[in-house]
Amino acid sequence: MLSDTETAAAHGERLSLVRRYISEHMDERLDRAVLARVAGFSIPHLQRLFESHLGEDVGRYVRRVRLERAARKLRMGAVDITEVALAAGYETHAAFTRAFKQRYGMSPRDFRELTCWTASEMLRRDNER
Repeated sequence: MLSDTETAAAHGERLSLVRRYISEHMDERLDRAVLARVAGFSIPHLQRLFESHLGEDVGRYVRRVRLERAARKLRMGAVDITEVALAAGYETHAAFTRAFKQRYGMSPRDFRELTCWTASEMLRRDNER
């Protein structure tokens, strides 16, 4: 039988696998059943562990990571915001703009017009939250 420390370490390793899988499959549909299989957990167990270890549920984590990637694309000069929105998993420009504005406090267009340094600092601070 594993000690609590060994169990926590094993859970952490499995959650790292899930996070890596999410990162490597960002452009695909990432449903909880697939992610639970990657971790070797049931869906409810994955949800509980993910939230207790990372402070957010799997769905929110995926949306946040996709928005961060979209913000980096905009910072690097992506011109077509609709393309960025679709790549981030949003069906419409409007839905993406609402989510982006809620996360970063400004529209994707306004964010894209920031200097690279200012946008990078904003993303860095956002990651520290």
